[in-house]
Amino acid sequence: MRKIIVQKFGGTSVADTEKIKNVAKIVIKEKENGNDVVVVVSAMGHTTDYLVKMAKDLTPNPSEREMDMLLSTGEGVSIALLAMAIQAQGYDAVSYNAMQIGIMTENIHSKARILGIKTDKLKQNLKEGKIIVIAGFQGVTEDGEITTLGRGGSDTSAVALAAALNAERCDIYTDVEGVYTTDPRVVPHASKLKEISYEEMLELAHAGANVLHPRSVETAKLNNVPLRVRSSFILNDLGTLILGVDKMELNKPVAGVAQDLSQARIVVCDVPDKPGVAARLFSQLAKENISVDMIIQSYARKVSNTNDIAFTVDKSDLNKTVSALEALKNEIGATGEIEVDENIAKVSIVGAGMIDRPGVASAMFETLASQGINIRMISTSEIKISCLVDKDQAPLAVKALHTVFNLDSDAVADVKGDLPDV
Repeated sequence: MRKIIVQKFGGTSVADTEKIKNVAKIVIKEKENGNDVVVVVSAMGHTTDYLVKMAKDLTPNPSEREMDMLLSTGEGVSIALLAMAIQAQGYDAVSYNAMQIGIMTENIHSKARILGIKTDKLKQNLKEGKIIVIAGFQGVTEDGEITTLGRGGSDTSAVALAAALNAERCDIYTDVEGVYTTDPRVVPHASKLKEISYEEMLELAHAGANVLHPRSVETAKLNNVPLRVRSSFILNDLGTLILGVDKMELNKPVAGVAQDLSQARIVVCDVPDKPGVAARLFSQLAKENISVDMIIQSYARKVSNTNDIAFTVDKSDLNKTVSALEALKNEIGATGEIEVDENIAKVSIVGAGMIDRPGVASAMFETLASQGINIRMISTSEIKISCLVDKDQAPLAVKALHTVFNLDSDAVADVKGDLPDV
């Protein structure tokens, strides 16, 4: 039985017709290896940004439904052109948008989640030997409304298709050579990882690493779909393989360091210290489809019997969050101000090897202290520690942590001060 390989190409990989021809060659090579091929494509280059700009030129607050209608057109151009490029090289190819296939989503615009994928048409096309090219980033509701999946949606489309088709593997082609221990633009001597676990990649994605969207990794983990991140332009490099942690050897406590500059910190001051208040606050944000990241609640003040609740949200949700909180203040009895700080960054270390490994947290905190970096908030999971720091100190924090946890490719530190041993 022929294996199915799902390939995904981002906007930079299909930015112009010459690059589309290059993608066609990559697709055909996989077909010639004896595999059935399903290709998921993003909009060309900066098409999405251009469409958003046009909408904002018309109105500062375009409706989410019409934005989905507009943005879904971008992938329609790239899938048709790629199918033409494949056909021009003598291979049978056919392009489909999400509605034609049946990529079914929940009825939420701009951030919809995939509920299921109808595979009958896909399987019939594969049986006929065709290469299938599918529009990423988009879906359709049960009543025919077009939706989009939000940032990184094409990655999620590709992984969901791989799971639905029981594919052998999902290859994510991009403009980088794989997953690095941190952003090479911040630390030039970052190391490329040959492999990383779903769990570590998921935490890195949530922590700000922009290689893969968290939902795509989550989908891959749930369905046990092996992922490979590789370059569209350096084909002899196999990139980074993402698989289950049980299949890996964990040699280091920390696999990577990430920074997230897209968050804002909100503090709701003088909140009554009684049961149900925090639940009411965060349930209201959930109803507004606002995701909350780090959360800290202070100790109750004995005199006023109040506390402060601090948390972070993505900056794109900041205005909506503040509006929701202002409307809720009186109901929950909060008497203080709602403070907003956008001058922050989240810096995280991630590693499955830190489980039951004492000293990792203290090494992180000592390293930041040695660089004069103040920690504003802390959150932890089994394989991640995140610290909120001042935005302008984030690059220094990343470099220092990258060195102290022995992730530098050339083992040469470029930070000042004595760093603690791990």
